[in-house]
Amino acid sequence: MADDGDLGSVRPKLVESKKRWAREGRLLTGGTSDPERDRLPPGQRLVETWPVLDLGVQPEIPLDKWRLTIDGLVEAPAVWRWADILAQPEFEDVSDIHCVTSWSRYDNRWRGVSARHLLSLVRPKPEARHVVFHSYDTYTTNVALDAFAEEDVLLATHHDGEPISVEHGGPLRVIMPRWYFWKSAKWVKRIEFVAADRPGFWEERGYHNEGDPWQEQRYG
Repeated sequence: MADDGDLGSVRPKLVESKKRWAREGRLLTGGTSDPERDRLPPGQRLVETWPVLDLGVQPEIPLDKWRLTIDGLVEAPAVWRWADILAQPEFEDVSDIHCVTSWSRYDNRWRGVSARHLLSLVRPKPEARHVVFHSYDTYTTNVALDAFAEEDVLLATHHDGEPISVEHGGPLRVIMPRWYFWKSAKWVKRIEFVAADRPGFWEERGYHNEGDPWQEQRYG
């Protein structure tokens, strides 16, 4: 895991403020809700725009140089070029965004490659239990393999009918609709399958290891 100084142009004041939020329990209401009944998780407010949040780095990777590595505990590791992404079956889904900074945006229309299709190709080994996403800005985040395998998870190339912009994680970002949005890694370049859980950037800085919005798992 890289420490803050290894993140190039990362905004240290932003990172420190978010770590302070975690220490202080900022935004916590102490509530829980049922996703089958309540569309808006506790402590969230609805917005119509899509706020831009990052660490101060927005890597622009030319598509002819872009690569996605899928490795670790899989039977068929792969390195995909952009043409390989476009050659996969197209998957579409509509889901909500819930950001840990307390905003939510409804009815986002995504298009890309489903996680279940990817899993069918690389075939995780029986000992694989967790997934670590690595991004071009050196960001990382971790999820359980079972969570990655949910039917609404995808690697998104498009949002609301348009290619995902660089500021929002394009050309390819992870979408994990059932979790706070920091789990939906931008600019993903590697998907690593591992046996033991490995906390990522924010998880090592006071944020919850799982991040269920309806249980208000903002901080760990």
